[in-house]
Amino acid sequence: MEAILMILFAPDTYLWALAAVMLLLTLALFRLCRRTRRRWLRLLALLFVLFGWYVLVYGTFFGISNITVRRVEFASADLPASFDGYRIVQFGDAHVGSFNGWRQPILARAIDSINAQHPDLIVFTGDLQNKTPDEIEPHLKQLQRLKAKDCICSVMGNHDYPLYVDDDDLHKTHNLAQTMNTEEDMGWTLLNNTWRRIRRGEERIYIAGMENDGEGRFPQLGNITSALTELSRKDFVVMLEHDPTSWRRKILTHSHCQLTLSGHTHGGQFSLFGWSPAALSFREYSGMYYAGDRAINVTSGLGGVVPFRFGTPPEIVVITLKKK
Repeated sequence: MEAILMILFAPDTYLWALAAVMLLLTLALFRLCRRTRRRWLRLLALLFVLFGWYVLVYGTFFGISNITVRRVEFASADLPASFDGYRIVQFGDAHVGSFNGWRQPILARAIDSINAQHPDLIVFTGDLQNKTPDEIEPHLKQLQRLKAKDCICSVMGNHDYPLYVDDDDLHKTHNLAQTMNTEEDMGWTLLNNTWRRIRRGEERIYIAGMENDGEGRFPQLGNITSALTELSRKDFVVMLEHDPTSWRRKILTHSHCQLTLSGHTHGGQFSLFGWSPAALSFREYSGMYYAGDRAINVTSGLGGVVPFRFGTPPEIVVITLKKK
């Protein structure tokens, strides 16, 4: 039964299902065209079918591999002077279980691109796996190649918890521990409602991280009080939180964190003429958003359970901190 479920919910199975739906739609439109004498309707149906297949083929084979580097700056008067120009590379939503087979080199190129930025700090904002920690094993050597001057910090995403497997509590607890241990064994600093200090001489900034704090069916485990224990309002804090909805619910209202880094939305993985369906569910879904002097950057991520991208390329983000 477990093997059958793995096949049914494998990344490529979703793509085959999309292709099947598209094929059925194509046949239905062709049948409609045969019954109508209106040339404009036939032309419209033909254009729709051609565009649909173009989106499917491009998004499956080209869009998923078109990794972009987005560069942004964040200026704050609270930033210590010695951190002016500090470079943070953010990546998230790797979903490494979808980078098997012919897609493996895509992840390798993403790692190369991150290292090529010569970051002071690398942050991973959650969703390393699709469902189970076993997916990470084939990609360990690639992930271990990540290098930063200071450290690599990470937080848990909703897919990093055992939510998407039908198993008993004992196995779920084991899977959760294995995911966390794997990240720490790679040398990442996993910030589960805690923080890490970064020093430059006598000055310092703090990288804090909350557990996934989503809405509805997603885990709501973020404890901002614990994540900021012993930190004062004078400190410059970068908060890592997988789910961007937590920014307005908790971070803006219950903290002073100047910059928040999130993911989760994948930017919708599809956009057309600048519009993405993610806009229907998220107020902040891709890019940098401001509330006064504070901001959140939401990355559209590298992958997805469904390995498909159209109009929303996979990305890494280079954030340069500036002293205002």
